Amino acid sequence: MDIIINKMKKEDFNEMMNIYNEGIKTGISTFQTEVPSYNEWDEAHIKTCRLIAKSDKKILGWVALSKIFAREVYNGFLELSIYIKEGYKGNGIGRKLLNSVIEESEKEEIWSLQSLIISTNEASINLHSNCGFRKVGYWEKAGKMKDGIWHDVVVMERRSKMVGK
Repeated sequence: MDIIINKMKKEDFNEMMNIYNEGIKTGISTFQTEVPSYNEWDEAHIKTCRLIAKSDKKILGWVALSKIFAREVYNGFLELSIYIKEGYKGNGIGRKLLNSVIEESEKEEIWSLQSLIISTNEASINLHSNCGFRKVGYWEKAGKMKDGIWHDVVVMERRSKMVGK
């Protein structure tokens, strides 16, 4: 399978949100319970480093970055979101997307990527570890799902070796 990484376009949004909704349904990918509108999503993510993975004109995954803190001093310290289409996980798409966003983020002078991962999402933790992220924290009972189950969160970080030395 040939995977091509492209910059996200507004026209990609609905297909991306179908993938995001699959993540919501797993119960271990996000604490969100509903897919946002384009405007909500657009406002929550920085305008650069929005990437999609495509094969045969079908979006198989996406990654985007968002600010953690409003203060300008933290502009290079961002959180990432990455989602892979069901049925395509384990095919290297996540690794290709994550490595691509790392490269793009460094071009944008971003020195630290953070990922907040529900602790039972072992596949995501392994993906991040394999792409140079390290565990830097653990939040106990960070969020409670609609079913009443509390989930812990693993905080992972990748510090750039090129930016912010």
